[in-house]
Amino acid sequence: MSKANLLSGMQPSADSLHLGNYLGALNNWVAMQEEFNAYYMIADLHAITVPQDPKQLLANTRRTAAQYIAAGIDPNKSTLFIQSQVPAHAQLAWVLNCITGFGEASRMTQFKDKSQKADSDSASVGLFTYPVLQAADILLYQPKKVPVGEDQRQHLELTRDLAMRFNSRFGETFTIPEAHILKETAKIYDLQNPTAKMSKSNEPKGTINIMDDSSVTVKKIKGSVTDTDSEIRFDAENKAGVSNLLGIYSAVSGKSVKDLEAAFAGKGYGDLKTEVADAVIAVIEPIRQRATELLENTDELDSLLASGSARANELAEATLASVYDKIGLIPRS
Repeated sequence: MSKANLLSGMQPSADSLHLGNYLGALNNWVAMQEEFNAYYMIADLHAITVPQDPKQLLANTRRTAAQYIAAGIDPNKSTLFIQSQVPAHAQLAWVLNCITGFGEASRMTQFKDKSQKADSDSASVGLFTYPVLQAADILLYQPKKVPVGEDQRQHLELTRDLAMRFNSRFGETFTIPEAHILKETAKIYDLQNPTAKMSKSNEPKGTINIMDDSSVTVKKIKGSVTDTDSEIRFDAENKAGVSNLLGIYSAVSGKSVKDLEAAFAGKGYGDLKTEVADAVIAVIEPIRQRATELLENTDELDSLLASGSARANELAEATLASVYDKIGLIPRS
């Protein structure tokens, strides 16, 4: 029995993925490549919806790919590729733009959030149509499942709506994708603002980066916000900083929060931070070292990515050819 297709990806919008990316996405992707015919993408076209330094984008794309592989994405098991190396992404996005209502696109919450930060006059049309490109990304690979978190549910619903609309108007073409809800993991919050999710856009001191030197990571964790109380217990409302550290420790070690609370009974915050730092380093240091090795030979890494992009292109081109035929465009010879 053949495996169902699956598509996911992340933007190369920073020089390092962070611990939340690893625990919330990459770790799940590694497991899913055994169950699915997985396509994992470095979404560089999405990255340019906001201004980018070209040299930094190039470097970040390679660094993101290296971290995928170092974390366990196996190019022999999964199709690992760069979005911009598969022209069908942009080509299908244009077709889908032409069946997307302006009001429909206007309701996408991520555009509202990002355009408010940038102010609407400077927000690009690319940012506005970002969800349509995301729909194209998904539909090209005919996946039955798409890994999503809560912040992506609205985009997947748009993807489903567009796929059903196209199929209804032009005939069965796209698989209607379903959400693959990622298994429950601890939500990883900012070390300095433990009520906000850990994010690339937050202050550097609050983010645990995969590619940071271990000494930097230890310093960040030991400088994390706690409270004036002394009891180590999970209470997200009243002890957000301590709860975040317990959640991180639980996620990287596999130990339950309840067991950790018992183990730290009578101990202080310094003990907690030391053990959290040790547990985090044990997980991310091997990833950092392997990614660094991969980045020492960019020709080999680029060749590997080009091979993955060629495999992705085969399925993407077949889907696009079917779309073009259905809407009445003359086939390319």
